[in-house]
Amino acid sequence: MDAVDEDLDHALDAVGPRLRALRKQRETTLNDLSAATGISVSTLSRLESGTRRPTLELLLPLARAHGVTLDELVGAPPTGDPRIHLRPVTRFGMTMLPLTRRAGGIQAYKLIIPAGSDRRVPEPKTHEGYEWLYVLNGRLRMVLGEHDLVLDPGEAAEFDTRVPHWFGAADEHPVEFLSLFGKQGERAHLRARPAASD
Repeated sequence: MDAVDEDLDHALDAVGPRLRALRKQRETTLNDLSAATGISVSTLSRLESGTRRPTLELLLPLARAHGVTLDELVGAPPTGDPRIHLRPVTRFGMTMLPLTRRAGGIQAYKLIIPAGSDRRVPEPKTHEGYEWLYVLNGRLRMVLGEHDLVLDPGEAAEFDTRVPHWFGAADEHPVEFLSLFGKQGERAHLRARPAASD
């Protein structure tokens, strides 16, 4: 039996006790639950005892009656576990961890330049878009057009990526920073207008 089947069996085995606990917590009888869901008392009893395997047709009305989601009813693991879904990519001497999973729109990344990286000599590049950076740890050297800047933790920068740009560590320590990148014309944040004077 593979791990997926085993996990499914464990989840389904736990449904019965969870159904019983929800019913007791709400002080509902099997008769009351049967009337609310249209599921017979004997089927409900067998579901709670684990002698009847739950199906979607049975779980949907039970989730509705108890006011919980299907995930809560079956004890599904939370989604978005970075150990499963986020896949780091190493390119150009940097590790890039995508933080968004949808195509288009603004994309978010965590970037790490390791200690002793060979990214020491600036090689500015250009491309279509707009980028916003926020330094988490370390000191980030940013070459942007004619500017050669060092950003410390807590500092941010935003720029048009059609301007030649390059990033590297400012010293021998690693650097971690967040990057929001969007197509040209998309901005990472809105600028507030000054309040109108009376």
